[in-house]
Amino acid sequence: MLRVQSVGLVQSLASAQQRRSTPATTLSEAMAGVRVTLSELGRSKAASKDSDIDDSSLPDAIKASLKLIRALKQQIADKLLELQAVMREQALDKEARLQRTSALQGELAVLNGALVGAMADLAKAVKDAGLDAGQMAELSQLSLR
Repeated sequence: MLRVQSVGLVQSLASAQQRRSTPATTLSEAMAGVRVTLSELGRSKAASKDSDIDDSSLPDAIKASLKLIRALKQQIADKLLELQAVMREQALDKEARLQRTSALQGELAVLNGALVGAMADLAKAVKDAGLDAGQMAELSQLSLR
């Protein structure tokens, strides 16, 4: 999965958070030790999630843009879920919750900006490619997923 990194923003917010007194265990501290590994089945499913794009008759530049857009949409959905979880987290005090929601909103802004850019790149690639009617229909179907 392609990830857009917002390291500078996150590091700035993290250092500001550390300067303030916060509870010993915040949601971000708890999540810091989490490591996810995929089984062989999980890896094969992850590889095949874009197989519909790979199997299409579209040019490679358009395929790459579609994959990037899908990845960004997934990351945005994940961040929104994380934001909702922070809002529901009863263990966080008001200040810690505000700091974490601000950080997540910043990350969402970065991801949304990347999504807008990827969509512009897709539009340019489509314009430059001169797709036929069949390819345009294929692009429409893939864009909806």
